[in-house]
Amino acid sequence: MNWRTVLHPACVLAFLVLGVSAIGMRAAIDRYGLHLQKEEIHAPGRRQVSTIPRETPNWEQFGPDQVLDEDTVKTLGTNNFVSRAFRRKGGIEGERPMVIEFHAAYYTGGIDTVPHVPERCMVGGGWRRTKDARTLSLDLDSTTWVKDEAASQSPLGEVYTARTLPSPYSTAPGTRVRLPYSITPDSPIRMRVTEFESPDSNRRLLAGYFFVANGGVASSAEQVRTLAFNLTSDYAYYLKVQLSSATVESGEELALEGASLLSELMPEIMRCVPDWTLVESGEYPEDNPKRTVAGQAED
Repeated sequence: MNWRTVLHPACVLAFLVLGVSAIGMRAAIDRYGLHLQKEEIHAPGRRQVSTIPRETPNWEQFGPDQVLDEDTVKTLGTNNFVSRAFRRKGGIEGERPMVIEFHAAYYTGGIDTVPHVPERCMVGGGWRRTKDARTLSLDLDSTTWVKDEAASQSPLGEVYTARTLPSPYSTAPGTRVRLPYSITPDSPIRMRVTEFESPDSNRRLLAGYFFVANGGVASSAEQVRTLAFNLTSDYAYYLKVQLSSATVESGEELALEGASLLSELMPEIMRCVPDWTLVESGEYPEDNPKRTVAGQAED
């Protein structure tokens, strides 16, 4: 080792700066309760998205759930997913049915993969984008929503609750479930929609998606990282919800029909993710560090 080089004043200064910076960063992490490593978190009972009802008052499953081979599941990056087609009930005989492909996939913990979104996966599969992606509103039916006043006191934003499906569709009929924060009757979910054409140009498909992440919603892969990797949170998760259809004529129609389906399914979807209000208050899960801190403060 060349000690003259190591002991050069410039090198010594550089080492000192790096050392002070490391100490300062550690102090900042401790002072502000920052969490660079995220823990896994699941819905109560590790409820899977495959338990989302197969039928609602206005929609019914069309064909079996899609089964993926082992390699595709590995590429997807999670075993907690569902791909299911829904058909609108009451269609006119002889007319093409309205069918929406519903896909949901749950990720948690060390989320270091790029979310699988249609702009990447469809193009990678040989499909061609025919129009630029647009972000459209999903105007869910909010007539039965009720504002959760206590939960809305959180700095995260307003929180509304909605009822799960009635019997016999739901396993917990009529239960009130918290929706993502800041989703209100006047502030709908936003869905990113893209139109694709098959390699042989014989098929056309519109696909849209959004994410539920750490209790909030996002319409892009970039936004979901901001939500799921909030440095003050001990946990990280996101759920991708994707709707696609070859029977709609436009992105607006996909948003309209998707809103009809999600108006009925959204509370059921939220049963498959942690209630973030309880996570932030330390009430869930049982080993939540915030619960320990709250207990120490009471003592």
